Amino acid sequence: MSEGAERVRRVIAVDQKPIGRTPRSNLATYTGLFDEVRKLYAATPAARSRRYGVGRFSFNVDGGRCETCQGEGFVMVELLFMPSVYAPCPTCRGARFNDATLKVRYRDKHIADVLGMTVEQALAFFADTPALVRPLALLRDIGLGYLRLGQPATELSGGEAQRIKLASELQRVGRGGTLYVLDEPSTGLHAADVRRLMAQIQVLVDAGHSVVMVEHEMRIAAQADWVIDVGPDAGAQGGRIVAAGTPEQIAEAKGSATAPFLREELAAARVETAR
Repeated sequence: MSEGAERVRRVIAVDQKPIGRTPRSNLATYTGLFDEVRKLYAATPAARSRRYGVGRFSFNVDGGRCETCQGEGFVMVELLFMPSVYAPCPTCRGARFNDATLKVRYRDKHIADVLGMTVEQALAFFADTPALVRPLALLRDIGLGYLRLGQPATELSGGEAQRIKLASELQRVGRGGTLYVLDEPSTGLHAADVRRLMAQIQVLVDAGHSVVMVEHEMRIAAQADWVIDVGPDAGAQGGRIVAAGTPEQIAEAKGSATAPFLREELAAARVETAR
């Protein structure tokens, strides 16, 4: 057994595979956010007077959903000699719920309005609801503040799907012992969001977990405890370990194509720290 392997109790690969393959799957349902939202709506005076329970505000079961699209918000249109496409439901116009359900309001918003909010908007709207603030803040802090809560899984990029999965893991961070494997989590992120992402990954490390990342972003490599440089080139010309060590050691490694770029990033980081 390799040294330290006995400390790993489980391994979780946070990959870029879709969180769902139909418009029914979305950010809110995958992360569990929607469960808390439905509880808020079921507790409103309007819902109680109509005897609506939490299930009434689910688009996955009979009762509150639109039956034309069965809560998907879209209907599939079959095209002759072409792949089928999705179009907004002609009955609910994409709202997913029937008119009776949409009459129930929470702070003047019906539940379909909430699904239409971005993470940033929802964070402001539910600012006094702790059960929603933490997961929404996590999503924002890993660079997903622009996504709509009800954004279908079919519209998410691989990088977005991966960060949603990471946010779900961050919600239930426990004691150490987990090895997380991430495949280029910085894909598509702005520089400011890369910093936010690294701050959240550090939360995992501080909790006693280990994080292994496949990455080409030098800002991330410069913050790693240990770097394994694989090369020396791509494809058939790669696949062997060129250098392994701390970022500082890799930056000085001879024969490493990564070294000059990492050296430049480390120098920039030192200048930033000195300011």
